[in-house]
Amino acid sequence: MKKSFLILFLIVTSFFMGFALKGFIDKNRTSQNSKVTGIGGIFFKCKDTKMIKDWYQKNLGLNTNQYGAVFEWYQGADSTKKGFTQWSPFKETTHYFAPSTKDFMINYRVSDLVSLIKELNSNGVTILDTIETYDYGKFVHIMDPEGNKIELWEPNDVVYEQMGNSMNLKTTK
Repeated sequence: MKKSFLILFLIVTSFFMGFALKGFIDKNRTSQNSKVTGIGGIFFKCKDTKMIKDWYQKNLGLNTNQYGAVFEWYQGADSTKKGFTQWSPFKETTHYFAPSTKDFMINYRVSDLVSLIKELNSNGVTILDTIETYDYGKFVHIMDPEGNKIELWEPNDVVYEQMGNSMNLKTTK
């Protein structure tokens, strides 16, 4: 009888420990998958966006367009997949960086924006807007503790590249 009880106890305990371990693993997996994977863009204010784009094209070789420039690269996790980073000068009067008073904003690439926003909410991070979804990715804006507005982007690089190709935009490689 004692032996049967011990076996049953071990089976039940193992069953519940398995659920607890799975929950712990899933929680950590979500947390790790929802972090930043790279720089999605560098945005900055300037007096004359055309002059700045022309200067960078002439002197540093950027393939500029009406939006700035796009850097093309291959992803480290899968070197057959392309990734992109946007470089964009904005007029110094833009309100796109508000409520930040800084002259720049960084866009970070993330792999799971929905999970990351849940985690940031639970950490008390200021979320400035709701997730906006486009064919080429999902976006949301947050603030860091020093008042820097940050743009988070879960990209769809395939559609992003198709969009650039359809507008005959060249990337900087």
